[in-house]
Amino acid sequence: MGCQEELLIEKVCEIYDKLSRLENLNPSKQVNSLFTQLVQTCKSQCHIDITKLNERVQAIRCKLIKLCGKAEGLLEIHFATLIGSHDKPLNHIKIFPYYSNYLKLSQVEFSMLNKICSRVPKHIAFVGSGPLPLTSIILATNHLRTTCFHNFDIDPSANAKAIQLVSSDSELSKRMFFHTADIMNVSSSLRQYEVVFLAALVGMDREEKVRVIKHLADHIAPGTLLLMRSANGARAFLYPVIDPCDLQGFEVLSVFHPSDDVINSVIIARKNSQG
Repeated sequence: MGCQEELLIEKVCEIYDKLSRLENLNPSKQVNSLFTQLVQTCKSQCHIDITKLNERVQAIRCKLIKLCGKAEGLLEIHFATLIGSHDKPLNHIKIFPYYSNYLKLSQVEFSMLNKICSRVPKHIAFVGSGPLPLTSIILATNHLRTTCFHNFDIDPSANAKAIQLVSSDSELSKRMFFHTADIMNVSSSLRQYEVVFLAALVGMDREEKVRVIKHLADHIAPGTLLLMRSANGARAFLYPVIDPCDLQGFEVLSVFHPSDDVINSVIIARKNSQG
């Protein structure tokens, strides 16, 4: 491993140490500053193979991903509450600090889908939509203006905040549905969706992610597209990684790795036809 990679890993571990000592991860000047430093560090173009990290750094990476997931959830709750306090919440959605990143990522995902789909999907499921379902809102508003989006989240309070955001938009609310459920308990109804999005933080480690993917493989219809967010290189300190070999029952169609402000990689796979 080169000097540049070692310096990056040292910096990430140093930031993790500071984050792990905080009393809470609610948005604040200190929390925001540390996560900004972390994201900027992990956007480095120097290549890091996470499978070759030593045990200590591997353990820190696992803990850091969980910290990032928790902080991201708290950030979304904070801004969903703030945005939802307005009469027309969607007019204020751009105040979310990572809104531009979501715009770019949604554009990438739509472009990838558009190359694969022969027709506009009628029903899309988004698993792990959270209190601020920006991807569904952006896709439904900018790209897929006739598609119905079914958003699944295990947390009823997250769905309550999400519903508050879209309920004032009469057109969007007719195409945006929210289901409070653990996706591992959803089975036959999954067959109605032509595309299923799997959020980056559904399955916080490889084993859990593989269980979710297997469940989807068992219950979505043959030919259904599965779009997953992963991470590559140093970005893998922020999010779990999906290895294409973990996609049993699927044919991998397209993989995107970002080189700009977008953090997540994107993988699209199709469930194999049966019989």
